[in-house]
Amino acid sequence: MGWGRTLLLGDIGNRLDIEDTEREIGELKRSMRGAFRKDMSQDEKIEALIADNAELKLYLASLVRLLVKHGTIAPEELREIVEKVDAEDGRIDGKYGGEML
Repeated sequence: MGWGRTLLLGDIGNRLDIEDTEREIGELKRSMRGAFRKDMSQDEKIEALIADNAELKLYLASLVRLLVKHGTIAPEELREIVEKVDAEDGRIDGKYGGEML
């Protein structure tokens, strides 16, 4: 590819250069399509995680309300324990990454 091919082969060299360039463009297009598909699959995974999280919140809220309704735990007691568990990792940030029990 390049001026040497053109100098030695003339139009044939030019055509070979064009074919090489077209092949490279095709490879780049395929690569970009693959990256786009990867992004789409990441978006789909994120959507699935969001849906799973919403469902978990639904079940947790239902369970907590059921426990409060039946008098198993008082709302204040639940708030206190949530605050204690939240602080266990050294940060009060509304998150917990430790062991369940």
